Amino acid sequence: MPHRHTGPHQPLDPPPHLDPPRPTPSPNIWGSPDVYEVENLGVDRAGRIEAAMDRIHPLAGADLVDIGCGSGFHLPRLADLGARTVVGVEPYQPLLELARARVAGLDGIQVLDGTAQALPLADGSVDVAHARWAYFFGAGCEPGLAELARVLRPGGTAFVIDNDATRSTFGTWFRRAYPTYDALAVERFWARQGWSRERLVIEWEFDSRADFESVVRIEFPETVAEGILAEHQGSGVDYAVSLWWHRF
Repeated sequence: MPHRHTGPHQPLDPPPHLDPPRPTPSPNIWGSPDVYEVENLGVDRAGRIEAAMDRIHPLAGADLVDIGCGSGFHLPRLADLGARTVVGVEPYQPLLELARARVAGLDGIQVLDGTAQALPLADGSVDVAHARWAYFFGAGCEPGLAELARVLRPGGTAFVIDNDATRSTFGTWFRRAYPTYDALAVERFWARQGWSRERLVIEWEFDSRADFESVVRIEFPETVAEGILAEHQGSGVDYAVSLWWHRF
């Protein structure tokens, strides 16, 4: 679907009650944006995440914000799914510049400097909020949840995509790498907030073993990564994720 221009969102200063927060480092994409691009290309090629989102809240005609959009990989894809306008929000300047370069010249898509805790958007200005492996990891993200409530229109829906460490081969690797991660605590957090969950199994599918190895090495500590590569053959793996969502 061609991108349609309907007028840009005007960037706003951070809400006056919030101090501009510093972005939390994300070593995988910050340190290796080229490899992270390979990872993005290999994640969920079947589109199960977007299909589930569209089933819960149809994206056609929606004004959508992608929070923590990184290098902007998902922005044109979300527009192609029918979103009326797409705004990416990203706090880290090198990624912000990559995202802006990616969507330059595409109608209906823009990228703004901002954070989940202080979205540069007007009250009630979007229909769908999307955050994929960004900021909303459980306890501690309450300021961002308050911002979602502020910027979403009545009937709007927020989506948060994160790892489901309780299932799948990837989940086993994740637990090995981060043994203190408390998946039950995360589930309880979202339940207390009144969010629902779609449990999905997607795939990592890469074009070559070399691509697979490079991605594993940016996602896991060195000793864990090398153990995974020694025991796992091929260039892909099953990967369980949680699609958390809430209608406002």
